[in-house]
Order: sequence, then structure tokens, then C-alpha cells
Amino acid sequence: MTQDVPSVTASQDPRHPENRASELGGALSETDAREIAAEAESVIAEIATLVEGKDEVARIAVLVLFAGGHLLIEDIPGVGKTMLAKSLAAALGAERHRIQFTPDLLPGDVTGASVFNQATAEFEFRPGAVFTQILLADEINRASPKTQSALLEAMEERQVSVDGTTYPLAEPFMVVATANPVEMEGTYRLPEAQRDRFLAQTTMGYPVPSAEARMLAAQAGPVPEGEHDLLASVTERTTPERIAAHVGAVRSVYASPTILDYVVRLAAATRSHPQVTLGASPRAAVHLVRAAKANAALGGRLFVTPQDIADVIMPVWRHRMHLTPQALSRGATAGELIDQVLRSTPQT
Repeated sequence: MTQDVPSVTASQDPRHPENRASELGGALSETDAREIAAEAESVIAEIATLVEGKDEVARIAVLVLFAGGHLLIEDIPGVGKTMLAKSLAAALGAERHRIQFTPDLLPGDVTGASVFNQATAEFEFRPGAVFTQILLADEINRASPKTQSALLEAMEERQVSVDGTTYPLAEPFMVVATANPVEMEGTYRLPEAQRDRFLAQTTMGYPVPSAEARMLAAQAGPVPEGEHDLLASVTERTTPERIAAHVGAVRSVYASPTILDYVVRLAAATRSHPQVTLGASPRAAVHLVRAAKANAALGGRLFVTPQDIADVIMPVWRHRMHLTPQALSRGATAGELIDQVLRSTPQT
């Protein structure tokens, strides 16, 4: 995802993460790590049966899932964003709901609302679409900012508050939101608070020519295969219960004080950069460590290295950076800025 950085050299020093991981991790064994890595690869491979040529995007989605976060997929219409989200849920055997975000969508349609029951003469809560395990928020930036903000509490605290009562959400709970480019007609810009709650952001891009040719050939018959039939062909590679357990286990992957200090210095470098008006937030630093832990676990390791940080920093931080108007006028991008910060910040 970005350039390589020198990996930590293993040594006999007991402070080295490779030698301290088993001692400090506790909840995660090498067998557990290998099992998580194998299960993640099987889910990625299953997604690839429907979304061809997008293994890297599928891997980011699975990494975000194991990190216990939420994913934002921004791209033009028609490139497979929704199918990726649905195939992920199908490969997990997870309950999924889809919300089509439109300008007239209300916050209560997302979270639920209290409705008066004439039979009992009492108000009762009717859960909204957010009460699920994988929530597909389709074209999230076509709804008003007020409706978009209905997801803030759910994404951060895994709960919904309605009329003074708090309702917990299912575990695991993941929001996979698709968004169209903000310059397209009928879109709203996602508020900074909303963007900051997505652990990672990615794009689909156009399919590779060979995959697009196979897609066109599949539609050549008199009765094209429907989306429901396509999803029915997906094999469940794991269960929601196992994913919830894996998310907890990934948190115990060891991140040394040196790694944590490195992340703090990277975040500080973005905040003080002359071309940035809004750098990495404290939540962004937390998300970077969680994503790096998931990246280590997906690699079958019990500890985080600087290379894990380099591997995930782009999708985790790129959507949070706000550049100055002068930087934008010169054609600078958030990705270039993060790359520059990563190169200029020493690891120790």
C-alpha cells in the first residue's frame, strides 16, 4: 500500500517485540495467529469469486473487519462497491441490512424510533436497519448530514440511544459505506466527524480487462444470473461468533512502546505540516495501531513491526487529511503528504 520501511531486526534482546510477544500478548498464541490468518485468507478468496481482480480491496475490507472497525469505499457508480460489501457479509454468514441513503432518508429510518402501540397504549421501540451485523450504507453521501450523523454513536460506541434509552448493537458490528465522488451531482460532503469514524477508506477502480470481459460474457445469456443467485453461491467461510472472538484476540497482538511512540510522532508530524489544516486525530492514531495489529495477525504474527504501520497507514489516514487551499491548488494529495511524513519520521 506504501513503500517498504526497514523491518525490526530480531535479536536476543528480551525487549525485542518478537521475543516479548508471547510473554505480553497472553490471549493470542501462535496457533491462534495462524488460524486467524488462514481464516482471513479464505474469506478474501471467497470474495474474489464474485469481485474479480480486487484482492487488495478485499484484503483491506477483511483487515478492517478483524480490527473491529468500519470501511468507507469511495468511487464512481457501477464498479462493484455494493457487491464487495454483500459478498463479505455472505462469506461470514452474517446478518446484513442495506440502507439506500437518499435526500429524504430520516435519522429514525437508520436507528429506529419509538412508535405508539394502540393495543397497549404505550410507546414501543421499533429497531432500525442499524440493528444488524454488517450494515451496508449505500451511497451514504447522498443523504443529508443530519441523517449521516445518525450513525455516529453506533459506529463509535456500538449502541443506539433513542428517547433516553440505550440499545446495544450486535457483535460483530461493521459499517461498510459506499460513497460517490463529492463532485458528482446530488452528493453531500461527509462531515469530518463521520469520516474520522471509518477505520479505513479505499477505492475499487475499474475492473481489469479480463474480469470485465468475463462479466460481459456472463450477461450474454437470455436469462442473466441475478444478484440473489450470485450471493447464494458464496460459501460461508466462518461465523459471526468466530469473527467476534478473532476481533478480541487481535487486540492482544503486541505493540511495543517504541511502535506506539512511532505512531504518536507520525500523528504529530501531520498536525504540524505546513500544507495541512487538519491532521491525524487521536482516534486516527488509535485506528492505525488497531489496523497494524490486524495486519500482523493476518500475517500470522503476534507483534507489530514498523512495516505493519507502513502497510496500513495509507488507507487508515488518507481520508482524514485536510490540505490547505494552496497545497490543493498545486495538485498535492493526502497520499503524497502521508508518504512524505512516513519517510521523514524516524522509527526510533
